[in-house]
Amino acid sequence: MSEAAEPVKTGPHVMLVAGEPSGDALGAELMQGLKDLLGGQVHFSGVGGTRMEAEGMSSIFPMTDISVMGVREVIPRLPLILRRMKLTVDRAVAHKPDVMVIIDSPDFTHFVARFVKFRAPQIPIVNYVSPSVWAWRRGRAKAMAKYLRRVMALLPFEPAFFQAVAGLDCVYVGHPAIERVPTAGAGARFRAEKGIAAETPLLLVLPGSRTNEVRRLLKLFGETVGRLHAEMPDLRVVLPTVPHVRDAVRAGVQGWSVPVDIVEDEREKRAAFDAATAALAASGTVSLELGLARVPMVIGYRVDPFAGAFIGRMLKVPSVVLVNLILDRPSVREYLQQNCTPANLQQGLRPLLKDTPERARAIADLDELRAVMGVEGEPPSKRAARAVIEVLETRALQAPAHSQ
Repeated sequence: MSEAAEPVKTGPHVMLVAGEPSGDALGAELMQGLKDLLGGQVHFSGVGGTRMEAEGMSSIFPMTDISVMGVREVIPRLPLILRRMKLTVDRAVAHKPDVMVIIDSPDFTHFVARFVKFRAPQIPIVNYVSPSVWAWRRGRAKAMAKYLRRVMALLPFEPAFFQAVAGLDCVYVGHPAIERVPTAGAGARFRAEKGIAAETPLLLVLPGSRTNEVRRLLKLFGETVGRLHAEMPDLRVVLPTVPHVRDAVRAGVQGWSVPVDIVEDEREKRAAFDAATAALAASGTVSLELGLARVPMVIGYRVDPFAGAFIGRMLKVPSVVLVNLILDRPSVREYLQQNCTPANLQQGLRPLLKDTPERARAIADLDELRAVMGVEGEPPSKRAARAVIEVLETRALQAPAHSQ
């Protein structure tokens, strides 16, 4: 990348720093929102991937330099990652953007933010996608307040948490899953394509997107499906998956007692969500995606006993299911560790696959979830852009004080 000074551009200078593909997607959508609201009068710099570069940002270095996961990947690349951290900080201090937005990837982005705050305290820093400090390490919220001007929250309970714990300005902008809610009629078309009648119970099975999750949960979920199929011979099963665990999933369902439709295409996955009667899923963001799609669900999850005991001691929230945390009540049944058994999962799912009061209550709760999260409102990317513009406007009002 060239170190030459960029030509003078009109409008505010927004520096964005993302470290992984999901952050690149959010950053690109935020950039588009800023361009729309500012009439194109804005220019960008920072670190991002192909989607952010397509929106007009030339990344300081390839995002793939820092897009690594797990200790085994990080250790050999640590010297490069540290150099990239320093380069990002140096570039921010040299070019003095009107605002810096750090996006997810907290091990990288928050390191950068702390050093930018130390070396150039006049640059306001906004965090898009906060670490889950409300779940554990709550003391970290106070540390974040020392270098962040604002947090843009994906979950509606986060603003109250950050204000109460750290006095940190936090605004709810919405979760990106809102923009992935299935389109009307997609489920009916999916059932027609698969030859599934409207009244036939359709169970989604989602054993996770990581290899370890699939290895631990797929057999257990298969036994659960077998039990349900014995009770409901017309039960149909759809299993959405992702490319990097596709082979493990295909091998794992070979011995299941019921045929499984495996879907990989993202459009088809969303349509399957709209078609489903209920879902059996691993813990994670997928529970929120299911909830926003109005799919009643049961969550099952296991990790190794040592990790489970450690997480249990650290966890500061009453549930691992985002739907329950947002609604502030145990709406979705969750079976964790030793409670995650085929018998328990079967018992939880049985009433959700039929026309029962339990199913009606679950759907009513998910309608409430959609209202709380603002599904019918402005897209999250546009709300995030407005939140950044507010910081820019505040800084502009304070500009005389900075220039003295």
